[in-house]
Amino acid sequence: MVIILNFNQKFISIRWKLVSTYLLLIIITLLLINSFIGEEIRKSNINEKKVNLLTQGNIIADRVISYNFHLIESIETIDQLMKMHSIEIKSRVIILNNQAIVISDSFDILKGKTLKHDEIQQALSGNSVASQHELEDYGRTMYVAVPILTNNNIYGVVFISSSLEELYGNVGNIMRRYMLLSLISILITGLISFVFAHLIANPIEKLTESINKIYNGNIEQKVEIIGNDELGNLGRAFNLMSIKLSRVDKQRNDFVANVSHELKTPLTAMKIVSESLLHQEKSDIYIYRDFLKDIDSEVDRLNKIIDNLLSLVDMDQEALQIEYQLTYVNYLIEKLIRSLKPLAEHKKINLIFTEIDKIQIELDQIKIQQALSNIIYNAIKYTPERGTVHITLYNENNAAVIKIEDNGIGISADSLPHIFEKFYRVDKARSRLTGGTGLGLAIAQQIIVLHQGKIEVTSQLNEGTKFYVYLPKIIKKTLKL
Repeated sequence: MVIILNFNQKFISIRWKLVSTYLLLIIITLLLINSFIGEEIRKSNINEKKVNLLTQGNIIADRVISYNFHLIESIETIDQLMKMHSIEIKSRVIILNNQAIVISDSFDILKGKTLKHDEIQQALSGNSVASQHELEDYGRTMYVAVPILTNNNIYGVVFISSSLEELYGNVGNIMRRYMLLSLISILITGLISFVFAHLIANPIEKLTESINKIYNGNIEQKVEIIGNDELGNLGRAFNLMSIKLSRVDKQRNDFVANVSHELKTPLTAMKIVSESLLHQEKSDIYIYRDFLKDIDSEVDRLNKIIDNLLSLVDMDQEALQIEYQLTYVNYLIEKLIRSLKPLAEHKKINLIFTEIDKIQIELDQIKIQQALSNIIYNAIKYTPERGTVHITLYNENNAAVIKIEDNGIGISADSLPHIFEKFYRVDKARSRLTGGTGLGLAIAQQIIVLHQGKIEVTSQLNEGTKFYVYLPKIIKKTLKL
């Protein structure tokens, strides 16, 4: 049963479908060509035969016109002449008078008999005719009748009966040769189509095998790319997909590891603090307050991580909806700066806002405020005391640009391409001291891209960092992330 199933699968594969399709097309084409050629050859040969017999009939008529049908000497001469013509044209030649009585027969059978063939009657009316007949004893035969005329007077008829079997036989031989050539063509086509089908099917089979391996968990798969055709493009697309899947799988593993670590850190801290309290039989109320403040701080940190994770999940699942409304961007930034000013003043950081242009566009105020807050918050957090964070708003082409510039610690060239990755932190030790989770910039980028904008960054170590947020003035509201 398994053998039968495998056999059936082989013959329903794309290789056999291609081969069978090519063969079917060539067979149908050759059948139509052979049928057309056979019919045309038959018609051409019959017409040639017809013209030749009519010509011979007219020649014979011209030769016998001078003889007197009533004289025996003339009849004998005509008999000899007809037998000679009969041998020459390989046909039966009969001479009839104007009463349709046979005067001479090259076969010496019908002399003196009256013939009533339609062709003879038409010839006696002055028309030269030729027609085909299917005779029981002789098969396919052509009758030709030519009037014997002198001064527009009809003296008789030249009647020729010629077998067409040899002609049909010759046509049949020609068609058999064509059929043999057709069979050879089909075999050659089958061989070539099988080779080409293999060239097409083999990469597809390898691609299918690689896809099955990916399905079974072996993600790092590559296929060999041969040529620049559609199959080559498919192979390149598959390799790109495989690379992307490998990256996604690595990011997933890193994400799980980072989430586990980020969630475990505050929980561990709370457990240590709570165990310390439990093991102290008598402690001052102030110690309890300090420990509880630490626990409260870790709970806040845990909540922040969970909120950020939920925001990322919503964006990744396209569940986050953008509620566009006409917004005065200048006022939105001023409001945001007021909310972050206490943090800046605590570090004696100068927070400056420069409005080059007045800008009013459609956006989701809450989400853009969240994105900008994450960026400005980072700028304040990683800028030393008495530093400066400068926010500039201006127009550029068809976009509103928000530049956030600081003179903080900066970002190294190696770390710069990764700062928007989830849980990525330039300095993990410094991030933990400042309470960073590595999710703020990832969320900011997702929100800005969701608004059909983009975010760019330049930085130099120990000199500072510049973020450029571009928000389009014209929004395509049907676009989804």
